Amino acid sequence: MNGPRAAPYGEASAGAIAQERKTPALELLRELGRALGQGDPAAYRYLLLLRFLLANAVALALVGAAAGHGWIGAIFRADTGGYSLAIVAVFLVGLVWSAQRALQISRELNQVKQAHARPEPSAVPQYLRLSDARDGQSRAILASALRLKLASRIAPIRHIANSLVLLGLIGTVIGFVIALSGVQPELASDINSIGPMVTTLITGMSIALHTTLVGSLLHLWLMVNVRLLEGGTVKLLTATVEAGERRARF
Repeated sequence: MNGPRAAPYGEASAGAIAQERKTPALELLRELGRALGQGDPAAYRYLLLLRFLLANAVALALVGAAAGHGWIGAIFRADTGGYSLAIVAVFLVGLVWSAQRALQISRELNQVKQAHARPEPSAVPQYLRLSDARDGQSRAILASALRLKLASRIAPIRHIANSLVLLGLIGTVIGFVIALSGVQPELASDINSIGPMVTTLITGMSIALHTTLVGSLLHLWLMVNVRLLEGGTVKLLTATVEAGERRARF
């Protein structure tokens, strides 16, 4: 009896390979490889988020190195009033907010970059919808409004970063007040009173210097994230306006 002939090993292997080539994962890898080879911007879809993660990873590594040397513990032990902890708490709010904005801008950049392959790009849909069937002057006004709207996303984070410096200065003033509050000139000749006065003076100066240091360093850290978000916002604005202009021409 002549049954169905089994495929030779070579044909079976070729069929398996052909089937494997159709898997989404391999197709995605091939598409990414072609995009990288051709310099396609879509290959760098999450570049802003990657830059954000890299910058903060470096900063965390520096914090870890400082903690390994005992500097972080010394700062918080010297700050008996908890002023440095308050500054760190405000910084963490700004950092989490920055991470959310970085993810949001990266997603919108992805959608704008995919506008070449999609008939209806979904990034910043309100601007794209309003810019349809408008003249050049109206689109320019809409672009200005979009710029203000995108800039308003980052403004609170910038305010938080600036507040870190102000909180550090407030801690400096509080430290000096504590230091001077323990100084009593009329008791300077009393040997038994000199020790407590010196202790209070040192404690207040320590609070003043450490809060200034913590506020300044965390301000620099958060401002790096603000600069990254500003660069991503400019790219998003430019790409969205270009997508709106392409839609207006068709």
